[in-house]
Amino acid sequence: MKIPKRKLFLLIIFAYVVFSLYAAYNVFFSTKVISRVHRVVKKETVSGGVKDGGGAPFLARDWNPWEDEQVDYNSALTKKREAFKQHLARIDKNKATRYRVQIWGKAAIGIYLWEHILEGPLNPTDKVAQWREGELQSGKIDFSFYTGPAVVQGHVPLDMNSLVLVLNGREPQKVSYSTRWLEHVQALVKSHTVSHVAVVLLGNEHCHNDFIGPYLKRNGGFVDLLFVVYDSPWVNDKDVFQWPLGVATYRQFPMIRPNAQLITSNRPYLCNFLGTVYKNSSRETLMQVLKKSGLEEECITNAREK
Repeated sequence: MKIPKRKLFLLIIFAYVVFSLYAAYNVFFSTKVISRVHRVVKKETVSGGVKDGGGAPFLARDWNPWEDEQVDYNSALTKKREAFKQHLARIDKNKATRYRVQIWGKAAIGIYLWEHILEGPLNPTDKVAQWREGELQSGKIDFSFYTGPAVVQGHVPLDMNSLVLVLNGREPQKVSYSTRWLEHVQALVKSHTVSHVAVVLLGNEHCHNDFIGPYLKRNGGFVDLLFVVYDSPWVNDKDVFQWPLGVATYRQFPMIRPNAQLITSNRPYLCNFLGTVYKNSSRETLMQVLKKSGLEEECITNAREK
């Protein structure tokens, strides 16, 4: 039997309406069967979790079926991050410690210390430059050297653990200048900018170096080590040491690099003296002793008055 197209169309419309109503009823009015993989919010743990009239419990609005998995994942991620931080801390702890030492040369013997003893480079090479500096690595120590008239208090980089301050205490005017530098460094120690301080001092020829005494750590000061040129009753080879005068670098003495021949060959002279003999200085006494003892022929001397 042939069904008219109009009736067929109406039948399709009717079936669609019935299916839509059935689906709406199931969504809004029918009691659902909750699968075991879904978590049901219990009546006693959720306020208002039961419909009026004692109906079936409903799901919490913020419920997430993957919540437990996310909690486990976040917990594992946190543990991995902590383990990584601990690993980095162990690397830091085992890393070889490097020490940063600055040398401030405020006396000519600073150049002798840097170029002749440590054999460090110095830039610019112009000896009358206002600011000269150099860097040197030796073992675990990174040295930095600053010297020149432009090296003044408060204008030197402070990237260091320890400081070596080279001062001149040979005469009253130099003592006054050196004292101002000691006061400046003392302020840096009090502010914990500098941890350790050593002083290389061109001392007084008559051992009158009392001005630096209060700054020594043994006397309640901050100077850990003192290296002093010329003799001193303080020298004990523990915190006070004797230091060589070196060479007058400003008089263009050549740089002599040590070699095996210099160390092992016989010396042609018993002693030597090349320097300026100032009036009423210990050097005058030295020259007199050499003459009286008959050592002039065994020692090479080249003295000048200026």
